[in-house]
Amino acid sequence: PPGRKVLIVYAHQEPKSLNGSLKRVAVEELSKQGCSVTVSDLYAMQFEPRATRNDIVGCLHNSEEFNYGVETWEAYKRGGLSSDLIEEQKKVQEADLLIFQFPLYWFSMPAIMKGWMDRVLVQGFAHEFPNCYDSGLLKNKLALFSFTTGGSREMYAKEGISGDIRYLLWPMQHGIMHFCGVKVLAPHICFAPEYVSEEKRKEMLTAWAQRLKTLWKEEPINCSPEWYFK
Repeated sequence: PPGRKVLIVYAHQEPKSLNGSLKRVAVEELSKQGCSVTVSDLYAMQFEPRATRNDIVGCLHNSEEFNYGVETWEAYKRGGLSSDLIEEQKKVQEADLLIFQFPLYWFSMPAIMKGWMDRVLVQGFAHEFPNCYDSGLLKNKLALFSFTTGGSREMYAKEGISGDIRYLLWPMQHGIMHFCGVKVLAPHICFAPEYVSEEKRKEMLTAWAQRLKTLWKEEPINCSPEWYFK
């Protein structure tokens, strides 16, 4: 619907890749609906994935012993986080929907995207115990993980060699997004695009465009261990 804001956090080195095309399709389709779409292209931005002392501007809360979690929490409260983090947090704050677009690396997201999670979702901004899970500070937002795999759909079946693809979504969807209060839409998975025909890859893009047309009508998944492990 017009006026909705979407942030696409995108991690791929090559614009011509299927991930690049999936990102482009999302920008086009959502813009057509009147949404305003922002992209954080992590590789192009040379986004820093490491959580370091550089993320805090000015004096430390405790200069005797560095504790990243405590220091960023304190810095967030006084507006003392580095500008790249403030920038990303502003994008997250404004977004109704977060789309994460990436190739699956080692059953997880690429390091640059994990670094985005590590650094942007600061305590005080995204969560603050006991305000986590359903009462996380980013409630009223939606997230969707859209990714490509190397392995086939059969490999990622419950009985397959890699186990159910949903097992790998537990740390990403539940441990990060749901922990911060975000509701999660069903993931969008393109299995083994490298091993299919050009035609099949085109179909993958069409299917994504189709899904995006009715995305705002979708119900989030059931945020419980059952969805992942039943």
